[in-house]
Amino acid sequence: MRLVFAGTPDAAVPALRVLAASPHDIAAVITRMDAPIGRKRVLTPSPVARTATELGLEVIKTDRFDAGATARIAELEPDLGVIVAYGGLVREPLLSTPAHGWINLHFSILPRWRGAAPVQRAIMAGDEVTGASVFQLVPALDAGDVFAERRYPIPEDATAGEVLEALAGSGADLLRDVVDAIAAGTATATPQAGEPTLAPKLGDEDGRIRWDEPRTAVLARLRGVTPEPGAHTTIEGARVKILAARPAEADVALEPGAIALHAREVLVGTASAPVALDRVQPAGKNAMAAADWWRGRRADAATRFDA
Repeated sequence: MRLVFAGTPDAAVPALRVLAASPHDIAAVITRMDAPIGRKRVLTPSPVARTATELGLEVIKTDRFDAGATARIAELEPDLGVIVAYGGLVREPLLSTPAHGWINLHFSILPRWRGAAPVQRAIMAGDEVTGASVFQLVPALDAGDVFAERRYPIPEDATAGEVLEALAGSGADLLRDVVDAIAAGTATATPQAGEPTLAPKLGDEDGRIRWDEPRTAVLARLRGVTPEPGAHTTIEGARVKILAARPAEADVALEPGAIALHAREVLVGTASAPVALDRVQPAGKNAMAAADWWRGRRADAATRFDA
């Protein structure tokens, strides 16, 4: 079949590579505009744009499927549109432009976690299993019939970034199988069953650690927002990024947010048992071992994170 592929972040790259290596023809790749990256805010092509250029594919850069992008895609006369984490909605008339419409690789078991941040929300909610689904795109958010799904048990200590990387790889193979089945005329899709839950995009506030939550919730939030938008807290009004933490080995009684050095572990109290901080990044400084940060603070410094 003749395909158009829409995607933007690293998580979409494995799918693009798998489809580019298949017998199908990728007529064009749609991705979002170059974005400012790093402290110097250098305009940088998306991971999908870089990969498409490497593969010698036509790249259409647009932050939304406007009239110009829609017209160009129609000119290509695609049989199927494929979308993986593009970052924008496909509406009519573009939705019906390809002969077989559009399919979407989504990183959850639908209808759980419809939206922009399914992996992050699953981890933050304490889900033990997530997965990938390939479904038919419809006007409603992530509501189309599902062609195939693959379940993935979430490792106990895995971050959202690690789970997303694993799903991007296995999901690419799942997506290819569905594209092959559509081409062969053997694909069947099943309506979603169950109560939907939503996974809106994460903001900075989602990364703020609530020390008055139980330890399991604190660690689930930390894992869910790593690497983006990142976990953080404040002490004396100054931000501290929490890069890595785990359940404390010592059973020490600490009030929520209270900090103590115990047997070379930096412990922080929660609503239940304490967590041990492994790596932190104070404002304006490089990442460091939590014990080094704590020992380097002045003698009269606060010993509790801000509420």
